[in-house]
Amino acid sequence: MPAGACRPAIDDGVPDGAPSTLRLTKEFIMTSSIHLLRNLALAAAATLACAGAALAADADAQARYRQEMAVCDSGRSNQDTATCRVEARNALSAARSGQLNDTSGSYQQNATQRCGVLQGDDLRDCESRMRGQGSVEGSVGGGGIIRETVTTTITPGK
Repeated sequence: MPAGACRPAIDDGVPDGAPSTLRLTKEFIMTSSIHLLRNLALAAAATLACAGAALAADADAQARYRQEMAVCDSGRSNQDTATCRVEARNALSAARSGQLNDTSGSYQQNATQRCGVLQGDDLRDCESRMRGQGSVEGSVGGGGIIRETVTTTITPGK
């Protein structure tokens, strides 16, 4: 039997006797095309995943907007109804454009930055109040929030 007689004939579109570089170039193009299609499929899947996350974020923003509008309409807000509604619309717009960031990390950072002008024991006490230690009285609507910690110091007798 001649060599290669048991192999099935494969028509790769390259004429017999063509230079081997032509065959290699065709294989490279086919392999590159397969990789390109795979990468396009992965990119499409990632785009769909991001779109799904954006839709979920918008749904959350819409739900928060409806809750805020309900508070405005009920009179439970610390603002007049017109101002409350404007603020709710502005918050929805900011959330949709990615400007509204209410993560606890940034809230905590903002709270502790207020203490930055203090030094020593005052700084330490301020930071502990911002972390929620001590007592809290009042409200924003009532004019302000008072945070208090009590530190007892014992002075040695003479």
